[in-house]
Amino acid sequence: MHRIAVIRGDGIGVDVIEEALKVLESVAPKHGIKWEFTEFPWSSDYYFKHDEMMPEDGPEQLAEFDGIFLGAVGHPDIQDHVTLNGLLLPIRRRFDQFVCMRPSVLYPGVTSPLSGVKPFDIDLVVVRENTEGEYADVGGFQYENMPEEVAVQSAVFTRQGCERIIRFAFELARQRNKKNHLTSITKSNALGYGMVLWDRTFADVAKEFPDITTNTLLIDAACMDFIRKPESFDVLVASNLFGDILTDIGAIITGSMGLASSANLDPTRSGPSMFEPTHGSAPDIAGQGIANPMAQILTSAMMLRHLGEDGAAEEIEKAVEETLKIGEVLTPDLGGSSTTSAVGDHLAKLVS
Repeated sequence: MHRIAVIRGDGIGVDVIEEALKVLESVAPKHGIKWEFTEFPWSSDYYFKHDEMMPEDGPEQLAEFDGIFLGAVGHPDIQDHVTLNGLLLPIRRRFDQFVCMRPSVLYPGVTSPLSGVKPFDIDLVVVRENTEGEYADVGGFQYENMPEEVAVQSAVFTRQGCERIIRFAFELARQRNKKNHLTSITKSNALGYGMVLWDRTFADVAKEFPDITTNTLLIDAACMDFIRKPESFDVLVASNLFGDILTDIGAIITGSMGLASSANLDPTRSGPSMFEPTHGSAPDIAGQGIANPMAQILTSAMMLRHLGEDGAAEEIEKAVEETLKIGEVLTPDLGGSSTTSAVGDHLAKLVS
């Protein structure tokens, strides 16, 4: 029995979660999987009613679960720092989900905006540090709302934080066994302390993995190379901010944000990991039945793998790949005319 906390959240999160749960229920019987889903109403609507994104003891309520399945968070009438610091970041930090793993794959049947790339030419994973770095929320205001207002924002890099995420990325490159290559993303030419610590740590950890080739790119060069030669990448490891930037580019060059899956992992498994797509709440299309649920469904496959259900995960991934290749049941972002629920129904049938 896998006990999963479900947070639908905001916007299209409500809809895409529904389709992913449908697929998870459909794939379960043949693999002997039993689910216990418990829903939590934490969202922007919850904030409007309670002036908080979740109760103060919200993370403690989640501690007993095997995983957290999140749709999306964000509302045009609430500042993003409120939703982020009120829900996502407290969960990530409470359970030390220091790995954010985000794959980008160009599937058959999907058109990239880049010319000359073929299916699977782009097949990379960004490993993003998830608990410190630029999103550590360290800083403050002086003379707030006055003409001389000052804002101080500090990035936090620790040797332990850098080392554990870099080591995870090396191990992933070895496990994937594709190009056996790891790229470190940095900006130590401008950020002379935190990023220099990152670079030194990367060089030290690399000595433990002689079978993995490496290179280091400045974030601006990496963004350019994502466009001009994405096929050169295998696994990348990056700080919180840089990983965030690169994975949005990765989603776009592989055809759609609607295919961008993501996992917030505690590799030690001392607490639940959290699984959410990269695309956000997309308020501009919320409630229209046109959101692509594939990112959430691919995210469910990442959750299955973390739970040790590799066979079911592979079946979901193959069903998505086959659906994209045939191209008959697709949402508008991929050039189709199918609804969110129609795509979910189709994939649920394929894996049942």
